[in-house]
Amino acid sequence: MSETQESLSAMALTTFALNGLFLDVAEQLAAPAGLTATRWQVIGAVLKEPLTQSEIARRMGITRQSVRRTSLQLVEEGMLHFTSNPSNRKAMLLQPTEKGYGAIKKIKPQHAAFAKRLEERLGKEQMQKILDAMAELRQTLETIALPEQDLGM
Repeated sequence: MSETQESLSAMALTTFALNGLFLDVAEQLAAPAGLTATRWQVIGAVLKEPLTQSEIARRMGITRQSVRRTSLQLVEEGMLHFTSNPSNRKAMLLQPTEKGYGAIKKIKPQHAAFAKRLEERLGKEQMQKILDAMAELRQTLETIALPEQDLGM
């Protein structure tokens, strides 16, 4: 295996490990609000603007089926509601309800405390460098990602 391939593998394995750690942290932060990491992720995706289930899945990097199942549960529980989509009559938009906003608000104190602990360890500058590097990697992967047939799959 070339050094470049080893670097790619190391980046992927580190990302998988980070994903697991972030999900564990998210589960702990979301629990007091009666949410799971996935529910928080779906509600969080539509805090700034309404989105379709497919748009949420693309932005969050999760399957549309998972978003569909989770969002329907959140609608049943009164945390999200569907609104009409002027661009597509079939693909309804999701928006948080007051109950949904309230659940997110309950997460904020623990979220702020954890963010502060992380910043104390890493420093504000290092946190920004990490974020910039992660954003650059994501953008690059989105730009060069190949269809499955091009990867030999």
